[in-house]
Amino acid sequence: MLKQQSIRAKRTMRVRKKLQGTSTKPRLCVVKSNKHIQVQLIDDDAGKTLGMAATFCKEFRNKASAAKLGQIIAEIAKKNDVNEVVFDRGPFKYHGILAALADSARAAGLQF
Repeated sequence: MLKQQSIRAKRTMRVRKKLQGTSTKPRLCVVKSNKHIQVQLIDDDAGKTLGMAATFCKEFRNKASAAKLGQIIAEIAKKNDVNEVVFDRGPFKYHGILAALADSARAAGLQF
């Protein structure tokens, strides 16, 4: 179990050391658990969250819900006059639910 945790921590640091969100290009941070997905737009320079969306209902636990969540976060970004973001996948691999979320956010107008 400790080996899996250390691998996950290394992957997280490898991804996040290259990413920095600004007010013009915030960081789109995705956190995924077995039950839920959470997405945040973070301005690292100011240290504040610009917007957040999450799936805390039973009907939002599949790829279709991830796609809907991508559309919602894109709408939140447009309200804050943000067109470009830096995608922060954290320790999660880019496939399945994360890929569906990213593709729907791109389709809704975000660039990353």
